[in-house]
Formats: sequence, C-alpha cells, structure tokens
Amino acid sequence: MIVDNLKQGFFGIGIQNGKTPENLGVLWRSAQNMGASYIFTIGKRYAKQASDTHKATGAMPYFHYKDFDEFYKQLPKGAMLVGVELDDRAVPLETFEHPKNCVYLLGAEDHGLPKKALEKSHHLVKFSTTLSINVAVAGSIVMYDRNMKSLESS
Repeated sequence: MIVDNLKQGFFGIGIQNGKTPENLGVLWRSAQNMGASYIFTIGKRYAKQASDTHKATGAMPYFHYKDFDEFYKQLPKGAMLVGVELDDRAVPLETFEHPKNCVYLLGAEDHGLPKKALEKSHHLVKFSTTLSINVAVAGSIVMYDRNMKSLESS
C-alpha cells in the first residue's frame, strides 16, 4: 500500500513528563499501529520499553526534548499543536476535526499538561468520561479517532 502524504498529512504523538515507562511503551506500540509519523517525549526519558514489543522506536523517528520550550521550537513547520487534556476550553473528541498536519501532546496522568503547554496549544481536546483515563489509552483513542475520521472523509 502506498501512502500519499500530500493527501493524508502527518502527525506525531508524545508525552510530557510521563509517569511510567510502561505507558510510553504502550503509546509507542499504538502509534506504530495507527500510522504516526514520529513519537517523542518531553522531560523524563525512558530509553527502552518492555511493553514496546513491536520495537516502535526502531521503526519510526523518536525524539526527546529536555523541556517544553525546546519541543515547541522544534514543531514541524505548519503543524498544529493539539493538547489532550480534561480542560474547560477543550472540545469533545467526538466533534473535533483533526488538523491535516499536527502534533498530539499528552501530559502525565497525575499532573496533566503544564500551563504553558495548554496556552501554546492550537487546539485542546477531551473525552466524554467522568474520570481521567490512562495516558497511553488516551493517545490510542485520539489516533483511532483520527484514522476513522480520515477514512470517512476519503
């Protein structure tokens, strides 16, 4: 299958200050399966994940940024930053139109996204859930939603 990136666009996904290495590995595995262009971490860094059984870090580009400012300076040209967060300003994922080219940023489960990340995000999305959900699950749902909506529009 040949992918036309001019039609499809691209996306990256990552976690800022991830709490556990297992969550990163699960997110990376999902990212590889859901067509992410690259994966990244900001802050605390874990090199190898037992839960990354598909070895996503060897199959797609992986970037690490020491802090949010470094990450933000390196956003791909033309990409929109989409913060995934339970926030009053966030729109429900069910009605969200994913940008053609974007970077999804998730925060740690215990602290969420920092204030600066919320302020700099071009879009904020949330789920219709009563409580917060696991960060790797949240990222997987966002990528699944992107894929399903792009199939519907083709």
